[in-house]
Amino acid sequence: MLSAHYIQKGLLFHRPTLPVPAIADALQTSLSVALRHFPPLAGRLVTEIYIDCNDTGAEFTRAVADGASVADVLTPRDVPDFVKSFFTPDAAVNHDGHTLPLLSVQLTELVDGVFVGCSFNHVVGDGTSFWHFFNAWAEIAKRENSATSAATISSFQSLCALVWRCIARARGQPCEQKSGCRLAIENRSRLRPRLSADYFGNAINAAPTMSTAGEVLGNDLGWAARTLNRMVAAHDDGAIREGLKRWLEAPMTYWLSGFDVYSIMVGSSPRFDMYGCEFGWGRAVAARSGRASKFDGKVSAYPGREGGGSVVLEICLKPEYMAAFEADPEFMSAVSVSGDV
Repeated sequence: MLSAHYIQKGLLFHRPTLPVPAIADALQTSLSVALRHFPPLAGRLVTEIYIDCNDTGAEFTRAVADGASVADVLTPRDVPDFVKSFFTPDAAVNHDGHTLPLLSVQLTELVDGVFVGCSFNHVVGDGTSFWHFFNAWAEIAKRENSATSAATISSFQSLCALVWRCIARARGQPCEQKSGCRLAIENRSRLRPRLSADYFGNAINAAPTMSTAGEVLGNDLGWAARTLNRMVAAHDDGAIREGLKRWLEAPMTYWLSGFDVYSIMVGSSPRFDMYGCEFGWGRAVAARSGRASKFDGKVSAYPGREGGGSVVLEICLKPEYMAAFEADPEFMSAVSVSGDV
């Protein structure tokens, strides 16, 4: 195997909707996660011909194939010569793994597509191993994109934006008054490296979005939803660690009595599997909360018992604000009221 060449295979894609720099960032992030499951690929060969899993690292590069299109790759009966440039290193043999990365990835930008090329030292594994790694990496990248996509405003973010607008209106807030919406954001999938989904403990932040009542009410619902979406997208590993650093430098205790009376706080989550808790008596009829953590502006979100993406909101407001809120036509046109939830 030492005198054989690296495995060089890659996949051609039509251009995704995301910009190429964002694709490259996502691929590098997911590659670093994948390599934790395939440590030999981040090592080097040593003279005794075994793999030193020393975390020296794999290689990731970006390139541009000027003027080349997907059709230029697919149409000719012979594979175009420029396809060779989609892989690095060129013409390396496995013995070169003493000094060269055992895995090199190149993302090549075409006019209307991208090509992800992998050079994989054959001493590390065979074709089955190669595609096992490639598919594992792709699955990690897909999950990362799904978890942190900044391009898509979720239906829940839109719902939170609607509640934010309508509560601001119910409170009769002056246009210049600061108005905030805090969302409880789960950090397990946002940290790098990720925390296990089974991690038992606290891994949340109440991330704030601040504006003025005039902006929240003067713009349409889409504006408020995009504002929340940008905040959620920005809540990444760096933001989480920076927030922790600030807290360690200046620890503080949070008191409910100090919550901003012109803001709202959205807690709990419609993703929690509340109705999966069965003790042998059938499914629960409803979820309810106690008086703990209740204050003017607290919103708790639960999954609807009927499923299908339905959401149940438990909202705490002062009586005069609640009366105005329940009479708000924008809010009431988007929800239903039932004694069963």
